[in-house]
Amino acid sequence: MKILVIEDDATTGTYIARGLREEGHVVDLVENGRDGLVAATSGSYEVIIIDRMLPQVDGLTLVRTLRGAGNTTPVLFLTAMGSVEDRIGGLNAGADDYLVKPFAFGELSARVAALGRRPQAVEQDTVLTAQDLTLDLLTRKVTRQGREIDLLPREFALLEFLLRRKGRVQTRTMLLEGVWDLSFDPMTNVVETHVSRLRAKVDKPFDTEIIKTVRGAGYRVDG
Repeated sequence: MKILVIEDDATTGTYIARGLREEGHVVDLVENGRDGLVAATSGSYEVIIIDRMLPQVDGLTLVRTLRGAGNTTPVLFLTAMGSVEDRIGGLNAGADDYLVKPFAFGELSARVAALGRRPQAVEQDTVLTAQDLTLDLLTRKVTRQGREIDLLPREFALLEFLLRRKGRVQTRTMLLEGVWDLSFDPMTNVVETHVSRLRAKVDKPFDTEIIKTVRGAGYRVDG
């Protein structure tokens, strides 16, 4: 297999890379999150091993960015952050497996082999549209009628979530879970506030509305 290892500790990274190469794998090793993100998006890897505490771009951000861009390569977090909350956070970010340091190389090898045997998921579209609006996940640009719209990260995530479910009503609970990763209602108007801000940017300056309110149910993107 072709494997990417993103590990800022030189001793650990060299140990992992050497061990995997001895098993016959092709291994690329990088030492920071920025270079890791470039390698992960430009190379064709079958498994990616990522430390969470990386310089320049942390592991969680790196994985979320990959998943947001439609990259479905299996990811294994290898990290000293081993609490239940840490594991949940890593898996929710898009990782496929989670191994805590210190680790036995035999277990790492077995987990990598298991990930490599998984069928690759069909990659998601990287350009989403509704009427005359376009959202590009790779460039992180949103345009409507040729005009670029500047969105904050949460507004971008909210629009992406709605576009992926175009034509279907999304309830407040669905939005809290899908955009804010909350499994409970914080009893605030966070959803309504962000929908209003998003509408002010993608709807109000134009002739037609894309984001519709379905009274008593939620919101829906048409087009």
